[in-house]
Amino acid sequence: MSEAVVPTVTEAADAVASIGPFESVDQVIETLREQGYIADTRLATTVFLLTRLDKPLLLEGPAGVGKTELAKMLAVATGRRLLRLQCYEGQDETKALYEWDYGKQLMYTQILREKIGQLVEDAPDLAAAVDRIGSQESVFFSERFLAPRPLLEAIRSEQPVVLLIDEVDRADEALEAVLLETLGEFQISVPEIGTFVAEQRPYVLLTSNNTRDLAAALKRRCLHLFLDYPSASRELEIVKSKKTGLSDQLAEELVNVVRGLRELELRKSPSISETIDWARTLAVLGVDELSSQILSDTVSVVVKYDKDVRKALDALPRLVDPNAVVDDHGHGHGHGHGHDGDHDHGTPAPRAAVRHDDPDDGDVDGRGKRTGKDNAGRHHDGYGNKAAAGNPNAQQKVRSVTPGQGARSFGGSRKRPV
Repeated sequence: MSEAVVPTVTEAADAVASIGPFESVDQVIETLREQGYIADTRLATTVFLLTRLDKPLLLEGPAGVGKTELAKMLAVATGRRLLRLQCYEGQDETKALYEWDYGKQLMYTQILREKIGQLVEDAPDLAAAVDRIGSQESVFFSERFLAPRPLLEAIRSEQPVVLLIDEVDRADEALEAVLLETLGEFQISVPEIGTFVAEQRPYVLLTSNNTRDLAAALKRRCLHLFLDYPSASRELEIVKSKKTGLSDQLAEELVNVVRGLRELELRKSPSISETIDWARTLAVLGVDELSSQILSDTVSVVVKYDKDVRKALDALPRLVDPNAVVDDHGHGHGHGHGHDGDHDHGTPAPRAAVRHDDPDDGDVDGRGKRTGKDNAGRHHDGYGNKAAAGNPNAQQKVRSVTPGQGARSFGGSRKRPV
């Protein structure tokens, strides 16, 4: 009868690590929900595979859809420490991998100056002294003087961590080449020392806002997921989970307004985090009813560019109330006035000839009515009447106008130069 093979403590720990912290996709959803992160089945499935396959996860999509937040919540849910490498333009590998602590090396050189003298004092010649000093130079390129950056720190960590490489598309392409070894073999080579291999493989998440295309070699080493804006129901659930203080009804109306803004051609569409900020803003202001006025006053919370703000202000009345009539604001383009917009903008629209305070005016011929009011001296208190100005009861002297005077006043038959 053969003896049973009992696994060692290390082997048992490795077996647990290979299984991962989640037993199913549903558990991923529930665990992340407990941390305030609402994930759909597709996202939860990808996270589950990340923990089981030990492969990095590349998350692409617009800014503010929860890519960075997923790494944070995954670290909390799994009890791992979060290490973050924030990428930027012009970043080199020393800021991502490691640096040598030159200040510390210089300090040690000054301290050991006397010891170096003692080391070479009995050397028979200069060549022997140089050889003795050369044999000691490796002391200054050891782990004692190595300053690890996030990538090397994640590989050397004795405890499992979550490594977030944030906005990798902002970094130069040279950094992508540096990442290939780390993402493919979970190791980093330091020429002066050797190769560090991860004893505890980190969960690696890379995020990209699609400002440029990433190299195919980088994508090939990763699981991939495009994270877009969520559906209306899931975004509402996210807003509710953050306990913004806004009522459920107003939160639903606000989500619909934000989704309407995203349909505009904006330079930067409102993100989920900005929707949450807007909800908190309205709650702080004590808003109990959404109106275009209050949303216009606070729209800068979600819209960050001047042209986007103007587009949003024009669209908000329609988004709040689709049946609302938008005022013309005096621009004279004929929006909603029932006539075309090709009139002269410098000439005001003619007023209606019918007065609305006289119900009989609509049935009276306009020419006849004007003729009936054409009474001599009816403007006795009008402009230019000096007699009336001195005496309100004085009657204005009516001057007769000859046909010749009328022709001269209105140009008559004279031809004007064209």
